[in-house]
Amino acid sequence: MNMPANNFAIAGRQIGPGAPPYVIAEMSGNHNGDIARAKAIMKAARDAGADALKMQTYTADTITIDHDGDDFRIESGLWAGRTLHDLYGEAHTPWDWHEELFAYGREIGITVFSAPFDDTAVDLLESLDAPAYKIASFEAIDLPLITRVARTGKPMIISTGMANLDEIGEAVSAAQAGGAGGLALLHCVSGYPTPVTDSNLRVIPDLVERFGVVAGLSDHTPGTAVPVAAVALGARIIEKHVTLRRADGGPDAAFSLEPEELATLCRDTRAAWEAMGEIDYSLKESEKDNTVFRRSLYVVADVRAGETFTPDNVRSIRPGFGLPPKRLPDVLGRTAKSDIPRGTALQDDMIGDKP
Repeated sequence: MNMPANNFAIAGRQIGPGAPPYVIAEMSGNHNGDIARAKAIMKAARDAGADALKMQTYTADTITIDHDGDDFRIESGLWAGRTLHDLYGEAHTPWDWHEELFAYGREIGITVFSAPFDDTAVDLLESLDAPAYKIASFEAIDLPLITRVARTGKPMIISTGMANLDEIGEAVSAAQAGGAGGLALLHCVSGYPTPVTDSNLRVIPDLVERFGVVAGLSDHTPGTAVPVAAVALGARIIEKHVTLRRADGGPDAAFSLEPEELATLCRDTRAAWEAMGEIDYSLKESEKDNTVFRRSLYVVADVRAGETFTPDNVRSIRPGFGLPPKRLPDVLGRTAKSDIPRGTALQDDMIGDKP
């Protein structure tokens, strides 16, 4: 599968090598059940510079069942003690909001798409002309779902949290065989939050090399440093959970960015991408005025005609108007053709033969 990664576009925005990082603000359940808050998060994401706002399309009954057995109760972490049905009942984005939120995204100028969790969710999103689809980490092993999404012909982004290499390969094969209109893999560690030391960002270029797709990062670490580092390693998509204020609470608030932090992420990941540049050893425009401050050979004590150049009267110092420092061994021991005052930049026409 070793092949160059392929660019694709979402709503006209190019994504991949040669394009700046595509920043996805993940709203998830941070709307806290209030559509006005959902819209406020969308606007804040747009204002911060995010390219897209991503939702999740499920109900408690499409993603699990209402059951109080041990299998359905969360034992540890942020949501310890809750049943899956209870958690997803709180966190889901109501289906009757979707049309309004998609329309609001078009109104304010931010791309909106979603992660579906079953076929009925795909049907809903297709009716809204979703421009792309996300497959969440927990669904990366659901090959029938991936195939169903791929058959829309839209671009697909798959998070790889918890998936081993074989499972990632199966997901890629299912997406490609199903006819996905572009594919990206997001390296992801599904810890909420994820310790920075678990990030293993070197996986990102390996995903590109192994699978020939655009690679990125779905990040759950605190802050913005890890996404910036990911861009330097080749990530072309960055996804991060976003809320208005962590203090407002909500299922995902603890590992979400606030708007000012999202703005920092957008600015710094773009700067990291620009800083990567290309392999170029030529003199840069910003350096040109400073070449005069490089070292060169200067007469540092008055020298009379016929006098020998020595380490006491010729040195390599700043600025750079004299001969290059590499000429010093050749100059020492030779004589001055004329009187040379201290502070003169040494030139070839000042240098005579050895005595």
